Amino acid sequence: MTHPVSPPAAFTPDDIRPNPRKTTSVRRLGQVDIARLREAVLAIPDATWDAENADKPNRFEALDRTRHIVFRFVSDFQDWRRHYERPLWASWRDLLEPVLAQAVAPYGYANAQFPRVMLARMAPGGVIKPHRDANPAAKWPHKIHVPLLTNDRVVFFVDGIGYHFAEGEAVEVSNMAVHAVENNGDTDRIHLIFEYFDADQPVPAWVGKLPARK
Repeated sequence: MTHPVSPPAAFTPDDIRPNPRKTTSVRRLGQVDIARLREAVLAIPDATWDAENADKPNRFEALDRTRHIVFRFVSDFQDWRRHYERPLWASWRDLLEPVLAQAVAPYGYANAQFPRVMLARMAPGGVIKPHRDANPAAKWPHKIHVPLLTNDRVVFFVDGIGYHFAEGEAVEVSNMAVHAVENNGDTDRIHLIFEYFDADQPVPAWVGKLPARK
């Protein structure tokens, strides 16, 4: 006698579990040497900011009027392992890589990658609206901020709790929590923002179960 085989349960967004190694709020990683990178970033002409922002791949409503210069980005919003370098990466790599390496030293990963690397510039009065990073490729990597220019009235909110990050301080923030930013000061806020993951960590089973994108 044969028994009917039940069809597999339908895949739902709840099946996409975040990396258990990620912080659930903020993790302060310590000070890094930003001097050379900061000097170069502050010298970027407004025309370059405008041109790069107009061509950026991260067009999310929550980011409002924040301008970005994107050096590396994911080529598939469902898989953080697939990423590419944008044109400015080659000329900025020597300035960026020492800061990236210092910031992630506390993790101790022997084989790791940076799928997204960018600068984010928020004008006085700017906001980033409360949101969670929804795309599957954001679920696994650590998301790290390094302020290059800030003021005392910039507040980063995670689940309603406000934090201030000092210039040169590397901080992992939870992009799975509801997070938001307000610049209530009278100067720009510029952060180096990047993602980081351990390529030796086993890939979660849900990656292979994601429905095909239409």
